[in-house]
This record gives sequence, C-alpha cells and structure tokens, in this order.
Amino acid sequence: MTLQYGSANAALAIANPWAMVPSLGHLDAYISAANRMPMLTLEEEQAYARKLKIDNDLEAAGKLVLSHLRLVVSVSRQYLGYGLPHGDLIQEGNVGLMKAVKRFDPDQGVRLVSYALHWIKAEIHEYILKNWRMVKVATTKAQRKLFFNLRSMKQRFKSDDAAADLDTHRNTLSPEQVQTMARELNVKPEEVLEMETRMSGGDVLLDPSPSDEGEEAYGPIAYLTDSSHEPIAMIEAHQRDVLATDGITAALDGLDARSRRIVEERWLKVNDDNSGGMTLHELASEYGVSAERIRQIEVAAMKKMKTTLAAYA
Repeated sequence: MTLQYGSANAALAIANPWAMVPSLGHLDAYISAANRMPMLTLEEEQAYARKLKIDNDLEAAGKLVLSHLRLVVSVSRQYLGYGLPHGDLIQEGNVGLMKAVKRFDPDQGVRLVSYALHWIKAEIHEYILKNWRMVKVATTKAQRKLFFNLRSMKQRFKSDDAAADLDTHRNTLSPEQVQTMARELNVKPEEVLEMETRMSGGDVLLDPSPSDEGEEAYGPIAYLTDSSHEPIAMIEAHQRDVLATDGITAALDGLDARSRRIVEERWLKVNDDNSGGMTLHELASEYGVSAERIRQIEVAAMKKMKTTLAAYA
C-alpha cells in the first residue's frame, strides 16, 4: 500500500492521519517525516488501542501506525543487503505494522512495539523470499531461518578468515563451517549445502530476447516444454498417488473391522489367478447374514470412505 498523501492542510491531517506522511517515492523525506512522528506513552497507546478494538476507530488506528513508522524504517535497514529497493522493504514492513495494529490487544500487558516487530519482519521476509529469486529458495520454516541466517554467518566466517590471514575471496564453505552452521541453526549439513547452492546460483532467463544480429536466441524454454511434466498434470498425478496410498489407508482405518474386511475382500484383494476376493454370498455365509445385508454394509462403508477421502484431499 503506497502512502501517497502529502497535503499540508491541517483539517485534512486530522481527518486523515496519513496526510502528514510524504509519498514513499520521496524516500528521504518519508524517512525524515517518519522519524519526527511523536511516540505514544503507554497510556495513550492503550487508549487508542481500546478505541480501535471496541469502536473500530480508524483515526486511533492511524495514530498507532504513525507512531511506529520509525520502527519499520529501522527494521527495513537490516535487509538492504538483499538488493531490493529500500522503499519496497519499508512498504512491506508497513503492511506488517498495520496487521499488527489490527490484531493488537492492549490487555495482554505487551507494548505494541514488541508485538509489531514480529509482524513487520514476517512481511519483509515474505517479500524477500518472493522477489529475491524467480524460483523460491525457501519454503519451510527451517529453510527460511537458514536463508536469513546463512548470509550473516558467512560474513562472520569471512571476518574470521581475514583475521587469520586466509583467502577471503573463497565463496564456498569449508566442511568445518558447514558443520558449525548446521549445529548452530539446528539443521542437517546437507540442508546448509543445498541452501548455499540455491543462494549462489543466478537466475536464468527462460525466454531470452533475440541477439543484436537478429538471430533467434536459444534458451531453456526451448527444451523445458514437456506435457508429461506439466505442473497441473503433475499435481493431479501426485494427488491421485496420495489418495491411492495414504488416503485409502486413512479411509479404511475409519471403518469397523467387519466393514473393512468386506471392502478389502470385494475391492482390494487380488488372488494369484487375478481373481478378486470373496463374493457377497461367500461373505454372507461367513457372517451369517443375507447377501443383501452384506451389500448394504458395503455401500455404507464405501460412502463413509468417500467422505473421508474428500476431507483428506
């Protein structure tokens, strides 16, 4: 959400607190204005937070956000090393700040600055992971932690190497450094090496533009097209595999012993001669009921399994 409010009109500033903040297009003016915003006392912060929580007072929400813009500016500076525009980092941090203000409970005994810190960092982290590489480099929580710690730890190792008069131009990690990172971040050494490879690899243009001589450029797009590996088809195939294994197992576990055996005999059992399991009449004879009763149990069991599989999918 770009903050494009710049009017100096006092009445407008009262009706719209954002009017006091310059556009993020003028970054230096924005940062200067954010640092001049008055900080709230504990009593003021709680009063505004209760107005927002009870009365949905948007003016109170604006004052809570404005008083913490300097926090976003401060946090965003920590992520300038990823090569992304400072204004974009601030903008994403402001989104996190607004989310924090919306969810803030003044009765929890915590200042907004402490509560908002998590939301601001989370939003900036998400933005960096989406934009630092065309292909995602981190998806799980452990991978995200590794991603944001790997750079700083490598810098620390380089400093140690420099102090020991070693080769500071080395880009790869030594086995000892990999083990140290893995131990400190509580991940496997293989995960450290994989993340290092992901971060050091550059982006490749899939469909390059023609050369200056007018010749058609040859890029990965020329040989990547494969209908058998089309993403949607692969996802559907994976879902079918999961349902055919884990899903069926979960559905069968939800049946009573008799219903499960009937389903397994009727639908899942294959003998050596490729014949199926027991017939309705054979099962009826074994359980001492009619074949129609076995069929009813089978229908009910299949219906229950279908519901389980739908929820599992």
